[in-house]
Amino acid sequence: MKRFHMHVAVDDLQQNIRFYSALFGMRPSVEREDYAKWMVDDPRINFAISARGHQPGVNHVGIQVESDAELKEMRVRLIEAQAPVLAQREAACCYAKSDKYWITDPQGTPWETYHTLEAIPVFGEDANVPPTAQPKACCPAG
Repeated sequence: MKRFHMHVAVDDLQQNIRFYSALFGMRPSVEREDYAKWMVDDPRINFAISARGHQPGVNHVGIQVESDAELKEMRVRLIEAQAPVLAQREAACCYAKSDKYWITDPQGTPWETYHTLEAIPVFGEDANVPPTAQPKACCPAG
């Protein structure tokens, strides 16, 4: 089953944790000094915020999948969108290691489709991605 994902850059992490915890009726499932994530079932969303120096606002959106087969299916859909697709294997970002595909919609919003492989102890940087790949997204910036 797929889960909608949204990542918002914020300027005050604690203020936003209080706000979104009230909005979702729950505390974050992951909370670090620069990042928080809620895995909400109603509505089914993976909602993340980070305070890492990016312009406040929507950083990127996406679809999280639960298997490699679902990720392959999403790759086909991205190719059908007729925009360049950026692949990442075992990308370290947002305190997780994931296989990902990135695409940019016609408005310039980065979209990430990904399968999380495991949690990791650092935010990560995805240093193997060219800096121009998706300049607005948290993870692909170089």
